[in-house]
Amino acid sequence: QVQLVESGGGLVQAGASLRLSCAASGRTFSIYAMGWFRQAPGKEREFVAAITWSGGNTYYADSLKGRFALSRDNAKNTVYLQMNSLKPEDTGVYYCAATKNPYGRYDTFTYDYWGQGTQVTVSS
Repeated sequence: QVQLVESGGGLVQAGASLRLSCAASGRTFSIYAMGWFRQAPGKEREFVAAITWSGGNTYYADSLKGRFALSRDNAKNTVYLQMNSLKPEDTGVYYCAATKNPYGRYDTFTYDYWGQGTQVTVSS
């Protein structure tokens, strides 16, 4: 099993930045990639970004490229999501997820483990 704990959410004004963290514990050697998803009220959970655990290859939702950046610290088993120039439409619960699937990237069903989520609220 893998446990994931997110942190770093909060309330910010439009244009501000936030950095989310996701700390993994347990059988982390089984992780192929880590991803971030978000869910706004009344909407489906959507892909934000993913990073492969060993190679550090990154993948982003097209609409977020240039504003969001993903990085990892393997020594700390932690992934970071840097979010810049935040907009009110970025508001939602942000979830960290881990997949053992080497083809897992963009779809929620390809992920095996999920964190509890952290709230991000961007005011206009």
